[in-house]
Amino acid sequence: MDEKGRNGIGRRGFLRASVAAGGAFVAGTSAARAQAQAPDPLITEVQPWAQGWGDGVDASPYGMPIRFEADVVRRNVGWLTADVISSINFTPIHALDGTITPQGCAFERHHSGAIELSKPDYRLMINGMVDTPLVFTYEDLERFPRVTRTYFLECAANTGMEWAGSQLNGSQFTHGMIHNMEYTGVTLRTLLEEAGIKPEGKWIYVEGADASSNGRSIPLEKALDDCLVAFKANGEALRKEHGYPVRLCVPGWEGNMWVKWLRRIEVTDAPVESREETSKYTDTLENGISRKFTWVMDAKSVVTNPSPQAPITHGTGPLVITGLAWSGRGAIARVDVSVDGGKTWKEARLAAPGQDMAITRFYFDHVWDGSEMLLQSRATDSTGYVQPTKTQLRAVRGVNSVYHNNCIQTWWVKPNGEAENVEVS
Repeated sequence: MDEKGRNGIGRRGFLRASVAAGGAFVAGTSAARAQAQAPDPLITEVQPWAQGWGDGVDASPYGMPIRFEADVVRRNVGWLTADVISSINFTPIHALDGTITPQGCAFERHHSGAIELSKPDYRLMINGMVDTPLVFTYEDLERFPRVTRTYFLECAANTGMEWAGSQLNGSQFTHGMIHNMEYTGVTLRTLLEEAGIKPEGKWIYVEGADASSNGRSIPLEKALDDCLVAFKANGEALRKEHGYPVRLCVPGWEGNMWVKWLRRIEVTDAPVESREETSKYTDTLENGISRKFTWVMDAKSVVTNPSPQAPITHGTGPLVITGLAWSGRGAIARVDVSVDGGKTWKEARLAAPGQDMAITRFYFDHVWDGSEMLLQSRATDSTGYVQPTKTQLRAVRGVNSVYHNNCIQTWWVKPNGEAENVEVS
C-alpha cells in the first residue's frame, strides 16, 4: 500500500517532520530511538503495580471505567433549561474516539424526567386506522424477527446556542447533544403490518409512557422505511434515561421524534399537530415565520480534538486532528479539514466508509509548527450536500432559531496549544 496518505504526508516523511519540528515523537527511526535513550525509571525500575496482585474478576460485577478516566462524563449547562427534570446533558465527544457512544456517557434529554418502567409492566398499543388494534407486551416484541442497526441521534437544538454568536466553549457543549449507538429491535414496519394499515392511513402518531408523552407525528412513508422499535443498545438493555425498556428510533431525523418509553402508535390520516410539533421544534426565520416539520438533520461535522476541552499538550510536531461527521440524508462521503479558517482545505481520512444515518470518524495527520490555527472541518454526504458556513446559513435562516444549526465550527488554536470557540467571516 502506498505510504503516502490523503493528507500528502507519507509515514516516513511524517516521522522526519516530527524530528525537524523538535517534537518528542518516539517511533521506529534511529533519530527517535536515540532521543529515547535517557534513563527512565518507569522503564528501568519495577513499579508498584507489578509487585502484587491486582483486583479479582468479581471486584466489580458491572464493569466501570478506571478512575483515571473519571473526567469522561456527561455535563450540563445550568442556564439552558429551567429545571433538571426537563434538562439536557452532553456527550463528552472531545474525550471519545471511534464512533460508538458508550451508553453511560451518551447524551440524554427528557421533558418530564426519566421514568422507571419494568418489562413486565410494559405495553405497546397500535390503534387508529388499522385492521386489528393490537397490544404487545415486552415478551411479544422479543419474538418478532430482530434486526441490529447503527444510527446517530441528534437533538434538533444541537449547536443551537451558536446561531447568534460563539457562546459555549468546547465541542462537548457546542455539539454534544448527540450519540451514536448500535440498536437492536423490531422494525416498525413489521408491527404495523401485523396490525394491518387501512388505505386512508397516511401518518402515525407516537407517544411515550412518561408524563409528557412527547407525542410526535411521523409520515407513514418514513415509518415503513427504516424506523426501529428498539429494546437494546450497544448489546445491552437500554438505560433508563434512554427509554428503557423500549424506544423508537427514527434514523436521520431530529432526536425529539425518537420517542422514549414508547407506549402507543396511532395510524392517522393527517398529522396530529401536537404541542411538540407546533409550539416546539419549529424553526423561526428572520421574518418571524416559523418552519415546521423540518425533521431531517443535515450533514454536519466538528473537530473534537484539538478543541477547547482538549488542548494540544505535547508541543510541536505530529498532531492527529480528529472529529466526527454525520448526515441524516445518507452516508458521509468526504470530510475536509482547514487550519486557516477555510482559506484552504485538505481531505481528511475516514476511519471507515460512511454508513447511512450513522456517525463517521475522521482523522487528519498534521505537523504543527506552533503557529496559531483556525481549525475547521467540512462534511460532504452521499447526496452531494456540503456543510455550510455560518454566514451561508444565516443568509437563509437568520438567527432567531435554536434548531438545525449545522454550520462549520471554528476553533482558534493558540500557540500555547489552548483552543477557543470563535467565528470567522
